[in-house]
Amino acid sequence: MRKDEVPQDEGLLGAWHEVSYAVDKDGKYVQVHSSGWEPANAANNLAWQKIHQEVEEIRRQVERGDLSPLAYHMARHHMNIGLLAQYTHQSRRKVKQHLTLKGFKKLSSREMKLYADIFDLSIEELGRI
Repeated sequence: MRKDEVPQDEGLLGAWHEVSYAVDKDGKYVQVHSSGWEPANAANNLAWQKIHQEVEEIRRQVERGDLSPLAYHMARHHMNIGLLAQYTHQSRRKVKQHLTLKGFKKLSSREMKLYADIFDLSIEELGRI
């Protein structure tokens, strides 16, 4: 693609730009800023819709008592059990236990603070969705 053909379709980035590579008038590859490309914007919008649907489903499961509020905050921050276990220096099995309402209620104040700090929440906020 030539430098003057790089798409500039407004997308998710807003004022930000992504870097693309294109050929300049001398036939050399150069970096070109692009505000977006419609097919990529559509794909990104679909991906974000899917993420929001998944977070909403987890919120409903928390409200039903099937999962703990920790599961909601984990999903809202795009984390999985393995990543949260790494951040908290706990085993995956232990984090998985805390995702149940029964396991969440057994959290010590130190564990609650650990999770709250990771999500930049107060302990009270960690217990809510």
